[in-house]
Amino acid sequence: MSRLLVVLAALALLAGRAHAHEISHGDLLIQHPWSRPSIGKAPNGAVFMRIVNRGATPDRLIAVESPRAAKVELHTHEHKDGVMRMRPVEAIEVPAGGEVVLKPGGLHVMLFNLAKPLQPGFGFPVTLTFAKAGKVEITVVIAQPNQDPKAYGDH
Repeated sequence: MSRLLVVLAALALLAGRAHAHEISHGDLLIQHPWSRPSIGKAPNGAVFMRIVNRGATPDRLIAVESPRAAKVELHTHEHKDGVMRMRPVEAIEVPAGGEVVLKPGGLHVMLFNLAKPLQPGFGFPVTLTFAKAGKVEITVVIAQPNQDPKAYGDH
């Protein structure tokens, strides 16, 4: 009987984590916020997610903050003269009735001067600020090394 209770408790925990990995806030749905684990003592990291706007008006992600990093910026990658570079962006547009995917090699949230390394299997808080929807508190899951990013919604 106790073994059955342990299995049921584990299933309930997993179901809760899966449900918590999608955050609904007004017309916005934030899906699968995740980060790669730190490599060595790397001082920086990045956050990825899908943001769906189920509403009839566009919104903009205008700021991000986290107690896990001294500085947080919205970033994109661009190819210039055969070199891929990151650069900050002022905001990330979320079209009405559409979505935006923050993913490696594209738009993303950049974390600078991490308070501690990003360890696989754990999570950390991030606050997203949208122009219309306001602030949304999310938990970013730190992926396991070599885990397929599609498990976190990076399609």
